[in-house]
Amino acid sequence: MATRIRHLPLEERSQTLGVTNVLQLQRVAARPISQHRANDMKDILSETGHRPWPLPRSAWTMTQRWNDLLFAHWPVPAGEIASLLPPGLVADTFDGSAWVGVVPFWMDRIRLRGMPLIPGANHFPELNLRTYVRERNSNMAGVYFFSLDAANPAAVAVARTFFKLPYYWAHMSIHSKDQREFQYQSTRLLTLDQVRFRAKYKSLGQPSAKGGIEQFLTERYCLYTTDKRGTIFRGNIHHMPWPLEMAEAEIEINELPKAHGIRLPDTPPLLHYARELVVYIWQLELLPAMAKHAAGAPLPVPKPL
Repeated sequence: MATRIRHLPLEERSQTLGVTNVLQLQRVAARPISQHRANDMKDILSETGHRPWPLPRSAWTMTQRWNDLLFAHWPVPAGEIASLLPPGLVADTFDGSAWVGVVPFWMDRIRLRGMPLIPGANHFPELNLRTYVRERNSNMAGVYFFSLDAANPAAVAVARTFFKLPYYWAHMSIHSKDQREFQYQSTRLLTLDQVRFRAKYKSLGQPSAKGGIEQFLTERYCLYTTDKRGTIFRGNIHHMPWPLEMAEAEIEINELPKAHGIRLPDTPPLLHYARELVVYIWQLELLPAMAKHAAGAPLPVPKPL
């Protein structure tokens, strides 16, 4: 059955277009550009006071812009998530629960450092299934992806090869109405089981609360992933604080969690929307000692910064 819910604070809860040049040009034309791209980059990389740790000393590897994101989150028993994590990572918790997120969006302005934009591969939809973890030795909070579906097969191949992320090729589309209401669908390709997602969502035009659960779910500045041998890698990321807005969504089909062994509760998700965010990504760091550790008890959430 479809799930329809408007975003509520946590304490109160107890024109058809694909992502093509048309959509990209519409969005770019509609969004005022206050500075040149070079100045934007300098400003973003110099704003670090909100980060829990300093920027890496090395240079970033890739930059992207993420657009029209829906964050749909459900609380899940931490023990269930811990059993799905690689050794060395533990479930991060808020209010005693681990959290699972499904995040549909589309990206553009994709560029490898020192390389020009790639024609035809610079904008496409993506869909993430994720949870929140800490690395046992450093206690650094990050994101762990169970899957990432993307509409661009070249991007899937690059991400699997160089970033060791569990990307899947999918047939995807996002349709926009007035740039505030979106219809999104995805069907995974070249897999034994069909994995589908379909939803309608929109911003309610009101800023979300800051801190608390919003900070826990979105203000994450690294990701963790593993290779086929189970060795853990960390990838640092940087962005400005998320400009979250309250959201409404109707989730008609959501087969991602079940496909990866996750049981969602029969409760409405916590919803947020973000219009856009520029992100910088660093090369993966090898954490060789982590492969020897076993996943343990969830760690408590730290106090807000």
